[in-house]
Amino acid sequence: MRRAPPNTLPGLVEPGQKPVRPKDSASLIVLRRNGDGLDVLMGRRGKKAVFGGVYVFPGGKVDAADRKVGFASDLQPHDLKRISKDENRARGFPMAAVREAFEETGLLLAGQGDLGPTSHPSWSEIGGKGLAPELGKLGYVGHAITPSKRKFRFNARFFFAWEEHMSGTLGGSGELSDLDFFPLDEALKLPLVDVTEFMLLEVKRRAEENLAPRETYPFFSYRTESPYIRYS
Repeated sequence: MRRAPPNTLPGLVEPGQKPVRPKDSASLIVLRRNGDGLDVLMGRRGKKAVFGGVYVFPGGKVDAADRKVGFASDLQPHDLKRISKDENRARGFPMAAVREAFEETGLLLAGQGDLGPTSHPSWSEIGGKGLAPELGKLGYVGHAITPSKRKFRFNARFFFAWEEHMSGTLGGSGELSDLDFFPLDEALKLPLVDVTEFMLLEVKRRAEENLAPRETYPFFSYRTESPYIRYS
């Protein structure tokens, strides 16, 4: 793997400054079957963005509206409980993953459903089509929190979905350049940050089990700026 150069990563906080509280965020790993292998949808962030210049999954911060609009089918109960005891907060992560993927790629994981009233532009567009997220078609991959000494921190949840369950035309908002499906092993050779690399490898490992649900999932964090991973 071509690890991302240090200047693409979020900067450090000033000495003595309290750690920044991580913001809830979510990413969607969109997969496509390719013979006996898998392709994964990835794009490159702009140079001025957090993680600028590296390849990422579509994703971003959880918006307040993500916790308020309706859905066509719900995330599996054991996955909701794994994320948070507060169901509304837990559901905000997969909702954000679906919304961000729609915004950044043009692909939407949704079925017939009622979102309810909302002023959020993306949710309004989706709701106007009579659609709502199909959270029941998401699989859970893992949890990561970025280092405490960084200026920008994320409390991120990673999910996967199959392209065949999504509608729309690949394109999106332009936030991601070179947006395309890459064979999984080729994706691992792209410029990546360590969290992205780990989640790709986790998908590759689980592909041997047909991506079936597991009893334990990874939590990727850091100790003194070095990756620390545990399963629970």
